[in-house]
Amino acid sequence: MLVADGRLCRMTRTLLSAAVATACLTVAMPAARAADCASLQSLKLSETTITMALRVTTGGVVIPPETSLTGLPAFCRVTGEIRPTTDSMIKFEVWMPETKWNERFLGVGNGGFAGTIGYGGLAANLRRGFATAGTDAGHVGDSEDASWAYQHPEKIKDFGWRALHLTTERAKKVVAAFYGRPARQSYFDSCSDGGREALMEAQRFPEDYDGILAGAPANNWTGLLSSGVDVTQVTAGDPAGYISNMKLPAITRAALAACDAQDGVKDGFINDPAECHFDPKVLLCKSGNSLDCLTAPQVRSLAKFYQGGTSSHGESIMSGYAMGDEWPGWKDWVIGSGPGSGSGLGYVQNFFRYMVYDDPKWNVLAADVDDAWKHANDKTAAELNATNADLSGFAARGGKLILYHGWDDPAISPWSTIAYYESVRKQMGPEKADGFIQLYMVPGMEHCVGGPGPASFGQLGLPEANGPGSGMLPVLEEWVEKGTPVKEIVAAKFDGTGKTATMKMTRPLCPYPQVSAYKGTGSTDDATNFVCREKSPSK
Repeated sequence: MLVADGRLCRMTRTLLSAAVATACLTVAMPAARAADCASLQSLKLSETTITMALRVTTGGVVIPPETSLTGLPAFCRVTGEIRPTTDSMIKFEVWMPETKWNERFLGVGNGGFAGTIGYGGLAANLRRGFATAGTDAGHVGDSEDASWAYQHPEKIKDFGWRALHLTTERAKKVVAAFYGRPARQSYFDSCSDGGREALMEAQRFPEDYDGILAGAPANNWTGLLSSGVDVTQVTAGDPAGYISNMKLPAITRAALAACDAQDGVKDGFINDPAECHFDPKVLLCKSGNSLDCLTAPQVRSLAKFYQGGTSSHGESIMSGYAMGDEWPGWKDWVIGSGPGSGSGLGYVQNFFRYMVYDDPKWNVLAADVDDAWKHANDKTAAELNATNADLSGFAARGGKLILYHGWDDPAISPWSTIAYYESVRKQMGPEKADGFIQLYMVPGMEHCVGGPGPASFGQLGLPEANGPGSGMLPVLEEWVEKGTPVKEIVAAKFDGTGKTATMKMTRPLCPYPQVSAYKGTGSTDDATNFVCREKSPSK
């Protein structure tokens, strides 16, 4: 009766007075049944084996490879394996606080090619009172390694969509068994490949989550990596076109000189790259070659990085990067320590070798761009792309989706998230779309976190500018649970980490296509001196 009574209370909560609702909650919903943690090992779930159910009271755990997570409240840790096919081995973990559970479930996503459980996310969620779960997406490996996918189509499906969905279903049942009642609401908070997973959930399994926070989604997976083939051939096919890291500071200085002050504030990052028309030709060396200029082949390479990949017919595969944070933003992702060593190229090579062509000798410089793009779509788009703009199922059950993307992202084009957001508005209609989806473009933020601008707003467990409860996830919770329209969100830039961190700057994050504008007086490091204003998309 406890589960049934708990459900009845939730159903009637909107109709009851606050006092009656509180009484209902107190009588029908007992404290967490922490003493039963060990008994969860005998829980029977379809295609699933519970491998461990352990009460953790030491304040920390050691996770592979020998990393310690500390400062954790007492919790029940459940690990398991799901085998939906004979070639599947999906590992997952569910962490549930013994006390002070906020009655919500919060899912954790993956990055890159996955291969590990997001333990840092589990820990952050647990500290905030959530029951939480994550998966390795069906394989073991580093984030840039896709060798596990070689001739394993079922593992590609697990990675693409199946592992997270099944983990979510199993985790909810574990949570209900432990607490004696299901979570009131379910949320998902992730970025990068996790952002792709988030959109895949909204598109394919709208019943899994009530609210989704999706950052920098790699949702057009085939477009992103096919674009990388063309960009690599232009920028690395000719050694003379390679741009050394040593020249990136000069590029950044020139881009900022052209566009930093366009918003009336010179702060070290570009507020609205859509309005920046920086021309790489201004860096062309007048004579000789130096660290302060670019040769003609290097100018072509820089222009290509901004443009993105195209087919042989000039059709855009995916737009490129925004300007203004080439140094240090591009150092590891785009340029690397030498030709062919950037992380982006590593993803391209792994994807086409092990997921598309099943040919470990495939070489990006020898590839045919059109053929690569076609084969990528034909073979993997159905399993990996989360580009379906029809979110009617998610919207119909009251789901809410917040997208965010850093303008300075060196890994995934920020224009791709804008393109998806606008496709949903076109498909669903602007009025209906505004009722369940919102996009925030973050000036000065790199890939998911960090960068020269304020890039901390509660995403992924990061600090919130105005203290606990002011970040993007609590705003999403209010939108889902109270119908409160999305309000202004403030982002912060911190110096240092942990308890010694000091707040250096705050800025409002504006719902796209609005941008923040300086009022003209007061400190430009204080968000209260800025206002969100309307603008028309220009790209």
